[in-house]
Amino acid sequence: MRAIILVGGEGTRLRPLTYNVPKAVVPVLNEPFLKHVLYYLKEHGVDQVILALGHQAEQIQSCLGGGSELGLKLIYLIEHSPLGTAGAVKNAEAFLDEPFFVFNGDIFTDIDLTAMMHQHRERRASVSIALVSVENPTIYGVVETDAGGRVKRFVEKPSWRQVTTNMINAGIYIVEPSVLKHIPPLTRFTFEHGLFPQLLELGEPIFSYPSDAYWIDIGAPQKYLKLNCDLLLGKEHSIFYQPDVNNGVSFEGESFVHSTAQTEGPLMIGENCVIERDVQLKGPAVLGMGCRLKQGAVVERAVLWEDIEMGGSAVLKNCVIGSHSRIEEAVSLDDCVVGENTIISKGSKLAYGLKAWSCGL
Repeated sequence: MRAIILVGGEGTRLRPLTYNVPKAVVPVLNEPFLKHVLYYLKEHGVDQVILALGHQAEQIQSCLGGGSELGLKLIYLIEHSPLGTAGAVKNAEAFLDEPFFVFNGDIFTDIDLTAMMHQHRERRASVSIALVSVENPTIYGVVETDAGGRVKRFVEKPSWRQVTTNMINAGIYIVEPSVLKHIPPLTRFTFEHGLFPQLLELGEPIFSYPSDAYWIDIGAPQKYLKLNCDLLLGKEHSIFYQPDVNNGVSFEGESFVHSTAQTEGPLMIGENCVIERDVQLKGPAVLGMGCRLKQGAVVERAVLWEDIEMGGSAVLKNCVIGSHSRIEEAVSLDDCVVGENTIISKGSKLAYGLKAWSCGL
């Protein structure tokens, strides 16, 4: 069984974290995001995954390799100019001779793909679209269906006056190879505005697969932080963290924790971290490899990438900090995103916080 993951975007909404790191491999619980997705696909019988790449393709290839470590076969297709969601799938047509999954590359979910494929075949659909409910459908694509689940209409990013349902396109599809003939080759073409409306006009059977499963789009910093926290809190399963061990504190290797430090799980602490005297570390929080928290530092609900240094009495709450950065002594940050290789000293001016959709310094 095959799946295509669309990972060609530049991750602009997740900046400054994605200036140097592709969104597809930002660390989630200290593992590349796509590793979580690939293990999930494998659990549902997928054994071959095609990655449609564009921006920073080499980094993704270097990070994931051929897939043997994951028990999968990975195929990389690089777009030299953006082809859009459907165009990227058309580019993989030579590999597609049976129904296949399509995934947006920034989605984390536990939607039951096995049941979705069963329904797809039972209804003889040309396309099946996973749907989830959200509180604010205006920032997504709304999908209207009839009582039997057949799709009637798509409305992309509707105004509140246009909203007739809170069920949105989850960015997960099952597609029959026969519909690829409707996608022009080597042309920028999307599912949402191009292929799906065209298939509806032709009377092709497009069915929904509604689900109340966990689903999150990590495209924005606050959603990225939320995913890490949700996994630590056990709101969703991860093979990389067991919340019931060591009072919710998971060490990935040898680290030093001073006897006076206060640690309250759930926490994931990477290898070679140093947590000095009187540090307060309160979960949910993730420390990447080689982090150093000096005397009296406080970390609460935060994700720190690799090689972060916090000065004495520095405070981080509700923050994401990129690798090789330094938070100097007595600096206090709340609701902030800091990019890689950044030094924050007292008096540094923050341009944005987590509550803004575009974040950085």
